[in-house]
Amino acid sequence: MKKFFSFLMILLLVISTVTFAGGKKEDNEGLTLGLSLSTLNNPFFVSLKEGAEAKAAELGAKLIIVDSQDDSSKEATNIEDLIQKGVDALLINPTDADAIVPSIKKANAAGIPVFTIDRGAAGGDVVSHIASDNVAGGKMAAEYMVELLGGKGKIVELEGIAGTSAARDRGKGFNEVISANSGLSVVAKQTANFNRAEGLSVFENILQAQPEIDGVFAHNDEMILGALQAAEAAGRTGIVFIGFDAVDDAVNAVKSGKLAATVAQQPGEIGSLGVEAAVKSLSGGSVESSIPVPLALVTK
Repeated sequence: MKKFFSFLMILLLVISTVTFAGGKKEDNEGLTLGLSLSTLNNPFFVSLKEGAEAKAAELGAKLIIVDSQDDSSKEATNIEDLIQKGVDALLINPTDADAIVPSIKKANAAGIPVFTIDRGAAGGDVVSHIASDNVAGGKMAAEYMVELLGGKGKIVELEGIAGTSAARDRGKGFNEVISANSGLSVVAKQTANFNRAEGLSVFENILQAQPEIDGVFAHNDEMILGALQAAEAAGRTGIVFIGFDAVDDAVNAVKSGKLAATVAQQPGEIGSLGVEAAVKSLSGGSVESSIPVPLALVTK
């Protein structure tokens, strides 16, 4: 009888331990996060996605990822689907700061907390914004341009997608510094939509229109790499090229001396911190309204 009682106690202990462990696992796996990315046709956002995936796996949360393909209408449909699926939180990398507002307000109405990553939103209730300081990054690029050109020269600026906070803020920081140097002037400014192929075609046209170009700053590396390709094809040399994001191709171009510099963000860290902030908030923890990710200038 004593042996049976001991066996029963051990069995109950095992069952309770398994039940507790199972419950804990269930709690972790019960969290579902929706991640809406502006595009996956860009290595920067692929790295951001991978960082988010790794952190979600570490924390035991499910992550549903959707790709807006730089289309605000598709983005709205994707987010509507995520809301209908009942995700516990939304991580949004907006295609456009204004266009995203109605979707954020729909999530707010559904009681789903929203976190913006890399790019901000112009309205709606957002728990936290996780991103690098793009204004500071633009200034960093401009200051290095001023240094390399000795404070004199003609500059071209390739802008990102109009309406995105990244394009607005990087341009703002860059132009604040350039405008403070009377020997420098921006002779051409045109959007290439954060796209390498557009960066190439846009800069081809600018090269034809501008016989003198001393420096080019692009709001991301994809555009600067396209511009670099256009300059090489046209045989135009002596131009200082500076990009933004520090994707692998750009870093390699810096190492080879083709690209003067690129401003390094940490997309994987942005994705990771976004997921971490969402899980912490859903678990009742306190989250800062703005979570900055450090920048650095990559030079040879």
